[in-house]
Amino acid sequence: MIEQWLDEIKATADPNELGMILVHNGIVRGMSKKGEAVGKMLLTHDAAGLEKLIEQYERKDGVVDIRVWINSGELHVGDDIMLVLVAGRFRTDVLPVFESLIGKIKGEIVSEREILSGHEEGV
Repeated sequence: MIEQWLDEIKATADPNELGMILVHNGIVRGMSKKGEAVGKMLLTHDAAGLEKLIEQYERKDGVVDIRVWINSGELHVGDDIMLVLVAGRFRTDVLPVFESLIGKIKGEIVSEREILSGHEEGV
């Protein structure tokens, strides 16, 4: 998917405006933030909220394109949680948008519950 996104953006973006593409690949960790073994993760997300968020960030100066894919359902250690791509003009345009967008997705769009190995309750 990432290679396809890169090819599409490079083929369609104004080459005078495209100088950087950043990619984030979130993956289910085997260890929770508290240091306990994770068995699986249950993940859902607000698709309409994500679309609005992307539209908001695409209007930022120097941003050429944004692509986001979020996995849903029962995920296991090593599975992809999400892919986020921000393409733009300069590092100073792209980095802050990239960081802020990922933070908003994690804080407002995604709902996750880790199921610890051998436990039925989430963390």
